[in-house]
Amino acid sequence: MSKSPDFNRLQRFDWDVSNINKNKEKHKVEHQECEEIFTNKPLVFIEDKQHSQTENRWGALGKTNKGRLLVIYFTIRTDKIRVISARDQGKKDRLAYKLAENLSKKQSKERGDKSK
Repeated sequence: MSKSPDFNRLQRFDWDVSNINKNKEKHKVEHQECEEIFTNKPLVFIEDKQHSQTENRWGALGKTNKGRLLVIYFTIRTDKIRVISARDQGKKDRLAYKLAENLSKKQSKERGDKSK
């Protein structure tokens, strides 16, 4: 397993049409929603060791511009995010995300940030 990539430098997506269609049909998630979570805060990354036998895979817990809570599983290819699957967050995902969101708000308040 390689070290964690610098997620901040990943700004582009490498889309596979079959994955776009699969996520839309199976989970009603549009590919634009997947991209949105990478620009909204907080964004929580998790290592997906179970599915990382042939390539490193990651999960991301985040929210869309409309507040929809999603979990995205992806890999990185040539400095691009390649989404493998996307779905609504489950109960455990929401709990982890809520903890991260509360921590982020607390840290912002401690810094005196005006934004949320």
